[in-house]
Amino acid sequence: MFNHLSERLNKVIKNLTGQGRLTEANIKDTLRDIRVALLEADVALPVANDFIAHIQDKAIGKEVIESLSPGQALIKLVHTELVTLMGEYNEALNLKAAAPAVILMAGLQGSGKTTTVAKLARHLQDKHKKSVLLASADIYRPAAIEQLKVLADAAGAAFFPSTTSDDPIAIVKNAIQQAKNKVIDVVILDTAGRLHIDDAMMDEIKRLHAAINPIETLFVVDSMTGQDAANTAKAFHDALPLTGIILTKADGDARGGAALSIRHLTGKPIKFMGVGEKIDALEAFHPDRIASRILGMGDILTLVEEAERHFDQSKAEKLVKKMKKGKTFDLEDFREQLKQIHNMGGVMGIMSKLPGMNQLPPNVKEQFNDKKITQIESIINSMTPKERRFPDLIRNSQKRRIALGSGTTVQVINQLLKQFSQMKKMMGKMSKKGGMMKLMRGMQGKFPFGGGGSLPPGMPF
Repeated sequence: MFNHLSERLNKVIKNLTGQGRLTEANIKDTLRDIRVALLEADVALPVANDFIAHIQDKAIGKEVIESLSPGQALIKLVHTELVTLMGEYNEALNLKAAAPAVILMAGLQGSGKTTTVAKLARHLQDKHKKSVLLASADIYRPAAIEQLKVLADAAGAAFFPSTTSDDPIAIVKNAIQQAKNKVIDVVILDTAGRLHIDDAMMDEIKRLHAAINPIETLFVVDSMTGQDAANTAKAFHDALPLTGIILTKADGDARGGAALSIRHLTGKPIKFMGVGEKIDALEAFHPDRIASRILGMGDILTLVEEAERHFDQSKAEKLVKKMKKGKTFDLEDFREQLKQIHNMGGVMGIMSKLPGMNQLPPNVKEQFNDKKITQIESIINSMTPKERRFPDLIRNSQKRRIALGSGTTVQVINQLLKQFSQMKKMMGKMSKKGGMMKLMRGMQGKFPFGGGGSLPPGMPF
């Protein structure tokens, strides 16, 4: 997300690097370029205009103009304004209600609303240790009820059954009553979506809201629809007392205009964003962290939180014990590490949160391809358990079989085995004094994820 905007903003600010000071002239030129970058990112025109006006008011002050680091001074101003624009801080769900706390989900058809209901259920269970019940009041799309049932099972949440012949208001009231009977903490209610906003849709959801008075009314919107997302959110805001917004498909939106426009147009906070298809691919929306990502400062806090959530500590300790006993790091171990990377959003998901990544040349970024991990996993999966444990013993006939099974070539197999051999030597240093630091330095140029088999310069190794 924000790839295009991030590249453009960093390019604009970099142009100030060679200038001694900020002046009214170069501020004017730079802000014009920033405005164009915002509009190209599909930020709503009034939002872009207000954004530039606020920065201009602050930038032409004496303190900034006399700054000896004009690029850094402007980055600070842009960062502050981005944070303000997106809401300053993450606004958590309000669950301070007599159980069950009721959450009503609204949105257009195709926005990912039903999937988001399940993701939110998983989030509440994992992060807040809440029991959750899901119910669908979408009686117009038979598959919607069955879809939510399947997703509820995947999320580990309870499910209240309903049918297309039921009354939506009766469904939600009965679901809440069942949650009370079973002492369930939270009820999340999925509602009918439409392909566009219409009066019948709005009337029904207004009646649902009035009947249950939910503590949270969340609008789910597809971030890839850009300005339309912001306009749709405003229409729902005018009809319903929204308490927050969830952006879906944020991982597929390279522009980010919706995230920058919605808060300004609706006054409602973005509480979460969907960052993938998996049931746990839901992130709390932190404006300060998002602003840092846009400006290439990274987002280490989110990266650490993801590592804590996905990293299997017991498996890591098991590997360390194995290495300390003098046993070799094998392809089974390596496959396990790849799974951990997958769980954290893949190589690009991790790299996007590291400082300075957006300043790397495109050809270096292309080396960090998640398809490469998938290919490596396919190769390892095509091996026998013995071959994974003793890769040095793999012969040409075996390589041909592995290549055939993984849809690759013998040359690709040879390249992987060579790079893995180098990595294994580095892993062998872990058990020695200062081993981890030596390992990190030694990994430079030997990690088989990039097309050229190397890490980009500037990585914190």
